[in-house]
Amino acid sequence: MPNRPVLDFWYELASPYACLSALRIEKLAEEAGVDLRWRPLLLGPIFAAQGWNSSPFVLYPAKGRYMWRDTARRARRQGINFVKPEEFPQNSVTATRLALAGREEGWTPVFSKALFRAQFGEGRNIADEAVLSEALKEAGRDPGATLPLARSEEVRGRLKAETEYAKSLGIFGAPFFITGDGEPFWGDDRLEEALEWATQGC
Repeated sequence: MPNRPVLDFWYELASPYACLSALRIEKLAEEAGVDLRWRPLLLGPIFAAQGWNSSPFVLYPAKGRYMWRDTARRARRQGINFVKPEEFPQNSVTATRLALAGREEGWTPVFSKALFRAQFGEGRNIADEAVLSEALKEAGRDPGATLPLARSEEVRGRLKAETEYAKSLGIFGAPFFITGDGEPFWGDDRLEEALEWATQGC
């Protein structure tokens, strides 16, 4: 039986556009016959390497204003509630470490989607332990046993390595999709095109 095509889904948990992709990517990938690899990363170090000390949506106010209007429009088309959290961008370090820790056991997608909904559907802060705990419970995890993973040297090292790997691939924003043959696609509006390329190679 031939192997199914694979798509790497690189995402930052503080990214509004990554949220829109995360909430629809599984259904589209299954319809296309594509296997997903959820790859959480931190954009902060990537932005810092470009000389930015924050999100470009903060550094360039006009771009930020457009982004919030655009994401609201796109969310409405998906039939989902979308709000601007009081704090943006949020501190996603602990959340990202936990998402990475769950990849091998398979709970990363559920956990990540729960955090996206909390942040951009309810305006909650994903750095809060209560929000993280609720997302872990939704993913079938015991928060008391799982939250300490975010402080482990092993997980911290893995996240640093993932971020360096993302830099080596030329990733500069989120969401970012890379097909099995290495073709890159950036942005929620390129998700369908990335899935098509993954299956057809063109």
